[in-house]
Amino acid sequence: MTDQKTGTRAEWLAARLELLQAEKELTRRSDELARRRQELPWIRVDKKYSFETDEGAASLADLFQGRSQLVVYHFMFGPDYVAGCPSCSAIADGFSGSVVHLANHDVTLCAVSRAPLAKIRAFKRRMGWGFPFASSYGSDFNFDFGVAHTEQEWEAGAVAYNFGEQDLRPAAGQSESLDAFTQSIVGTDWKTYRREGPGMSTFVLEDGVVYHAYSAYSRGLDGLWGMYQWLDRAPRGRNESGMWWRRHDEYDGH
Repeated sequence: MTDQKTGTRAEWLAARLELLQAEKELTRRSDELARRRQELPWIRVDKKYSFETDEGAASLADLFQGRSQLVVYHFMFGPDYVAGCPSCSAIADGFSGSVVHLANHDVTLCAVSRAPLAKIRAFKRRMGWGFPFASSYGSDFNFDFGVAHTEQEWEAGAVAYNFGEQDLRPAAGQSESLDAFTQSIVGTDWKTYRREGPGMSTFVLEDGVVYHAYSAYSRGLDGLWGMYQWLDRAPRGRNESGMWWRRHDEYDGH
């Protein structure tokens, strides 16, 4: 017998209508936060960044592909990884369906990683993805936008991420288990894995000038992770313990 509270249809409807008011309040609050994001001051990007794409060498302005807005997903795929991060991969599974709609609303969506383009191309083929995915290998782009971290930051225990500093070094006795875990998912030790971080940044191209408009990291990416929007509405919610998800071709019975 279930431990979940049960009731009549009338009781359910009364509770649902009460919840509806809270959901509407959250929607209005979300609309207000979106407006405040759009009011952030733009920062002119004068530094020259170089990328490798399927179409050849590209500047940051080239990534716009003729549109005025660019949304970059900072995908955790370091130069030494053997495959892209499973979490970023789960998020990116939702990109292909959105990219055509965004493109027809003056927005280009592009993933960017520090892995060389050959690795990115092979991983895209494996995942069956068709969205733009550029390599920033050898560029400062990921470091400057807060998703790649230097050896010095790591050793100091002061990795700059999510608008603060974090010590990502393993606690005493955890190094071996963390290294084994990251070896199993991306083929590197923990330190190499977590010198990358997930994030997203948006840019505007106006009168030939690129401006940085917005960035988010960590739980700020939750809204982009499509499966969680479904789970948050499923009867048992997220109902998770640890990292249960996989790249989509790694589930049993795939």
